[in-house]
Amino acid sequence: MDFTETEDHRAIRLAVRGVCAKFDDDYWLARDENHEFPCDFYAAMAAGGWIGIAMPEQYGGGGQGIAEASIVLEEVAASGACMNGASAIHLSIFGMHPVVLHGSDDLKARVLPQVASGESHVAFGVTEPDAGLDTTNISTRAVLDGDHYVVHGRKVWTSKALESDRVLLLVRTTPRDQVAKPTLGMTLLVAGLRDPAVHISPISKLGRNAVASCEVVYDGLHVPVADRVGEEGKGFSYLLDGLNAERVLVASEALGIGRAAIRRAVAYANERVVFGRPIGQNQGIAFPLADAHARLNAAALVIREAAWRVDRRMPAGEQANTAKYLAADACFAAADAAVQTHGGFGYARAYHVERYFREARLQRLAPIPQEMVLNYLSEHVLGLPRSY
Repeated sequence: MDFTETEDHRAIRLAVRGVCAKFDDDYWLARDENHEFPCDFYAAMAAGGWIGIAMPEQYGGGGQGIAEASIVLEEVAASGACMNGASAIHLSIFGMHPVVLHGSDDLKARVLPQVASGESHVAFGVTEPDAGLDTTNISTRAVLDGDHYVVHGRKVWTSKALESDRVLLLVRTTPRDQVAKPTLGMTLLVAGLRDPAVHISPISKLGRNAVASCEVVYDGLHVPVADRVGEEGKGFSYLLDGLNAERVLVASEALGIGRAAIRRAVAYANERVVFGRPIGQNQGIAFPLADAHARLNAAALVIREAAWRVDRRMPAGEQANTAKYLAADACFAAADAAVQTHGGFGYARAYHVERYFREARLQRLAPIPQEMVLNYLSEHVLGLPRSY
């Protein structure tokens, strides 16, 4: 096997680093503290063509794969932007994947070019307060009325709802007790968010405060049938088509956060002198950082394999879920070691590692918690009985 990075991938890394270098840690600290969306960063990434990197060229995208998109998001996170930067563009890079695969030609032509160019922000509306990960239990309902659906319901953790024009919305078009199996009867709609029937409230949260996560209430929202993705009732299966790619991208973001944390910690350990020598000379400081570095490298290899398999339409469930699991844990360990390396200053916002730590913790929760990854591996890879 050849592990040499291709010239194209190296060029992507360098170009994205060049954009991100204009937005330093102080920029991201201010965006986080002020709960302010990074509009100028988003515009710079859009101008470089990075938001549409994985969309088809016919719709204004770059026509690249998940491997290339994962490099973009890794480098954004590694710059110190962490999840505040990655989440600002993640959904635009990949959130419309079900539309690319299953949307009508008309829907793709109307929606995708605006998303690829960065002109239009998009959100993702699946999670509900009473359903959580049990997606088949969602209660947001869409009733067909002539040439449109009427939507009532409530979603939570809808990122970027405040900035977005549209949301990829999962709804029930047939009640659960009227379908042959729970995964049927759900439909994907590309719904508008700038409507009086939509009420958006930001959720106060621990970190990643430059990108709001919102509760969104739909109170009689009208969505044209022409804005439905694929066939009615098959929305859940359309979502599944993109899960492996999503795992790879999230894992890459975790890898980037871990890299940022190690970079900061190593610099501090070399500069900070206590008892007449750099603290990095002490094994109690050096070993946790070296261990975190090794774990990040191991996760990176799994991420590369998973992306390679996804782009070749090969089975990738084991690799993509493993990548997410390992990268999330390695990321958190690296951020924790960075805080510990800084001692009391690790708790001070001016040193930035406390922000990395808060955003690293998110990786073990979203978009799927570590325990659910282990459930997947236990059942689908090891062949053990389903536990839930």
